[in-house]
Amino acid sequence: MDIVSASGLGANDFSALAVFMRADWVVKAVLVGLGIASIWSWTVIIDKFFRISALNSQADRFEDQISSGRALEDIAAEAGERPKHALPRMLQAALREWRDARTRGAGSGAPAAESVALLISRIDRVLDSIIARESQRVEDGLGSLAIVATASPFIGLFGTVWGIMHSFQAIALERNTNLSVVAPSIAEALFATAMGLAAAIPAYIFYNKFSTDTGKFAGRLEGFADDLSTAVARRLVGSDRA
Repeated sequence: MDIVSASGLGANDFSALAVFMRADWVVKAVLVGLGIASIWSWTVIIDKFFRISALNSQADRFEDQISSGRALEDIAAEAGERPKHALPRMLQAALREWRDARTRGAGSGAPAAESVALLISRIDRVLDSIIARESQRVEDGLGSLAIVATASPFIGLFGTVWGIMHSFQAIALERNTNLSVVAPSIAEALFATAMGLAAAIPAYIFYNKFSTDTGKFAGRLEGFADDLSTAVARRLVGSDRA
């Protein structure tokens, strides 16, 4: 008595469980692997969805504070010593460089135009470094979605080909081309195809969505960095005129 009969799954049962139990170890390995890949991709999708939403919400609140007209020093102090979000870290880094420039300029008079340009260049480099690290952190996990999206259809196709081979073997052994002879193997093949597509389609869709979202977030950071550089330059020019 085979496994299917022992478990009460007849040859005419084409439920997902019955098809899986009738499959040989190669097709079972393909189906299990695709199932794991699907769970993995959905874990990344859910994590990225909430993480990117949280980052944008925190950025909205912080930008509202910046546009409220309050002193930048007060806003930076409220963010704490080690803020998790990139925007307050960028603000603190820009203000730190500006304070250092004022400290050095106090003993040598007002900052010259060359000193202002050098400071702005240094601030830009610091902010670019923060943006690069933050972009890399936000993009973490997208590579796994790309792997699932591109590899799953081919893995499913392998299971499909293997199932079709079994259907031809059944025809040769039974010497019968009746559909009931080849239907179980064909069902295994089509099930492997369906599993491959089920794993690949969500991974492909959300990979493109999150790639766009991370690009927009990186552009948001770059725009904030430009605004900070402009604000610091305006302060330095104002102190120079004073």
